[in-house]
Amino acid sequence: MMIRCLAILLIGLVASLHAGAQDGVPAAGVKDGVTVTGPVSVPEPSKLAIQRYKSGNILWVVNQIWGLLIPLLFLFTGFSARIRDWATRFGRWWFFIIAVYFIIYSLLNYLIDFPLAYYQGFVRDHAYGLSNQSFQKWFQDSLINLGVGTVIGVLFLWIPFLLLKKSPKRWWFYTALLIPPFLFFQMLVTPVFIDPLFNDFGPMEDKALEAKILALAERSGIEGSRVYEVDKSVDTNAVNAYVTGFMNTKRIVLWDTLLAKLNEDEVLFVMGHEMGHYVLGHVVRFILFISVVLMAALYLVHRLSGKLIARYGAHFRFDRLSDIAALPLILLMLNVFSLVVMPLILALSRHHEHEADRFGLELNRGNHAAATAFITLQEENLAVPWHGPLYKLWRDSHPPIGERITFFNQYKPWESGEPLKYGEHFGE
Repeated sequence: MMIRCLAILLIGLVASLHAGAQDGVPAAGVKDGVTVTGPVSVPEPSKLAIQRYKSGNILWVVNQIWGLLIPLLFLFTGFSARIRDWATRFGRWWFFIIAVYFIIYSLLNYLIDFPLAYYQGFVRDHAYGLSNQSFQKWFQDSLINLGVGTVIGVLFLWIPFLLLKKSPKRWWFYTALLIPPFLFFQMLVTPVFIDPLFNDFGPMEDKALEAKILALAERSGIEGSRVYEVDKSVDTNAVNAYVTGFMNTKRIVLWDTLLAKLNEDEVLFVMGHEMGHYVLGHVVRFILFISVVLMAALYLVHRLSGKLIARYGAHFRFDRLSDIAALPLILLMLNVFSLVVMPLILALSRHHEHEADRFGLELNRGNHAAATAFITLQEENLAVPWHGPLYKLWRDSHPPIGERITFFNQYKPWESGEPLKYGEHFGE
């Protein structure tokens, strides 16, 4: 679904890199007690990684078809209208009809999605050795996801449907205007109220490393941050870190898996990359970009929905878009639109990731450690370093690992006295 794609892209976290140069000297890697510098070769993917890459492409196609098929079934069987009729029995007040409809729709959609979600999120990750979750933890997290999504829908879904009733010609415009504040509000509350529902967040155990991270944040121009270590090893073997929130919810978060698998320089480079996202305003820019894209999407829904309802209304059993039974039609059209524009969205995401890599290198000058960290990332996450063109267009929110390692090997403007692109952010 569109919401799922946006969530993944907005959170876009990196996991792996390295840093720690001081006084303009590139940081070096250490192997078997010997300091190592110089270019790092891109490793060949393992057979298991290639297998996961190919099966993942098939699974992606299945997910796209599934995301279109389910709303179609709700519409052409008239089941969406039947849910509306059930909701009407609980009360005649319009708000409660929408709330009850969404609760029932969410529960049914969860049950329909369950086999695919179970295979994709539990069976497959365990088969490849990427997950540590017990079924109980996985199932609990899925129920929490369902609950959070349902509560958010009940609290906010009535707004676009009210606009559809009150302003049937301009509803798409007014709804789009509300998207940025909604997403910023979500950014504000997610770190404090939603993320802790899934994992335990606590202070860093390594206080010396925490002090270095905070010093790096201050050098980057990020002040007033708090550092949290999250217990992700109960869920996954993957590594990650990110800077999230804003105002008084601003925080730096490191997965315990990252701290266990990367050395200190690599951890600092990861943080330099993530701080780059924050300092360069990538999340804010991405939210504004997504808001423009969604405005276009909602406009197309507005223009095309009338024709679809006129032609298939007898099957749908509703005659206007403001009917809550039309929700699957709106989701279907958004899913189609998201598939069309996804290459553009992902291209912007890859650009942001590349610039955050540049920021991390300029901040820390740890080219060798950055590259070796991505080798760890490739090995731990069963990643493939080079992707096909179609994969890159429709699936890559980050540059392929091979491209990033090549960039780490080559980008050293400080060695030739060239100006740094982001030097003004940390006084150079």
